[in-house]
Amino acid sequence: MMTESEAMEYVEELGRAGITPGLERIRELLRRMGDPQDRLRFVHIAGTNGKGSTLAYVSTVLGCAGYRVGRFLSPTIRTYRERIQVGRQPITKAALCEGLELIQEHIRAMQAEGLGSPSLFEAETALGFWYFLQKGCDIVVLECGMGGEQDATNVVETAVVNVLASITMDHMAFLGDTTAAIAEQKAGIFRRGVPVVTASQLPEVMEVIRRRAEELNAPVHVADAAEAKHVKYGLAKQTFDYKGYKKLEIALAGSYQIDNAVLAVEVIEALREEFKISEQALRKGLRETQWPGRFTVLEKKPVFIADGAHNADAARRLAESLDFYFTNKRILFIMGILKDKEYRKIIEITAPYAAQIFTIRTPGNPRAMDALELAREVREVNPNVTVADSVEEAIELTHLMAAPEDVIVAFGSLSFLGSVLDYFEKKDSGRSKAKRS
Repeated sequence: MMTESEAMEYVEELGRAGITPGLERIRELLRRMGDPQDRLRFVHIAGTNGKGSTLAYVSTVLGCAGYRVGRFLSPTIRTYRERIQVGRQPITKAALCEGLELIQEHIRAMQAEGLGSPSLFEAETALGFWYFLQKGCDIVVLECGMGGEQDATNVVETAVVNVLASITMDHMAFLGDTTAAIAEQKAGIFRRGVPVVTASQLPEVMEVIRRRAEELNAPVHVADAAEAKHVKYGLAKQTFDYKGYKKLEIALAGSYQIDNAVLAVEVIEALREEFKISEQALRKGLRETQWPGRFTVLEKKPVFIADGAHNADAARRLAESLDFYFTNKRILFIMGILKDKEYRKIIEITAPYAAQIFTIRTPGNPRAMDALELAREVREVNPNVTVADSVEEAIELTHLMAAPEDVIVAFGSLSFLGSVLDYFEKKDSGRSKAKRS
């Protein structure tokens, strides 16, 4: 069997091949694997922002209701294996190696027969379906990659609910240059008669959703965060009323998390047609949901926040949360952005908030923007910018500059937040050892 290092080499090899739109290759690969996806049930989530948090809420609630839940997500924060989980446990190293070896054999056969080679994401999707079936999952909460209609996950025909998180501009090269065009792609996950649960959307997006759903006789449920009442915001916990539920509680910070939680509640309501989910499981699941790297507070004096704001809409949401929680506070940024993102818009939205900005190159990602180039762009909006050689150096520099009452925010790409989390874990581990000795 493959070793773990051989498995990761194969992942890198597949990654170098890039992306070719179309579902023919993934369908052929899955056919050779016995179509595991046809023996699973899904909550299928598309959208631009909020997909991951919604996945976290829904899967945690389902787990609290006693179901064995698969989670398929990207990008990951810490380890590659996080993208495929059962419960909160990543795919095992042994299963990763076994599954990838099986997939490699099938892909080599496809290449030999002139049927093309699946992309990395297609292989990961097939690996996920294979593993979820092996583990006997009752339901899989499945996050689309960047699209919908042409996304590798869109081979599933057994979704119980299809979900649309907030839809805004992102991946325009693949999905279209208007929100309506992007919505057409995202709505490609709809299936005849399968309920659609959507976040409240822009009018042009909602028009596309309702039209596509009507064509497929799919009922539409809108999760309107404006209906959340008696909202109490906080960094440690937030509470709100929604419809018949009083004082629902979440532990995720960020003003936008109320929107994601409301969407999750509507998804659970739709799932109740086929799954037994008590109010107790709903409340416990919302309260226990964790989702690192989404306005996550890692330290209190100074406050240190890690956030995966990686496009214009996510940057606006981050700005709203900074306005809300930290009015009149001195804020320092650590910023790392991928070069294929709307980096100018992200900078325009966020840079005015910072007294000082440190730019870094996101480690280990070929799409990462150079720290010096990013600093030049930032300087157009905010002159107080410094290039850091690494994530660790940036964290140390911000701590040297920050007073206990200040706020430090690391954001721009989920890809470098793993390094941020690792830094604080090592720091906490060092403190624990010092106390014991």
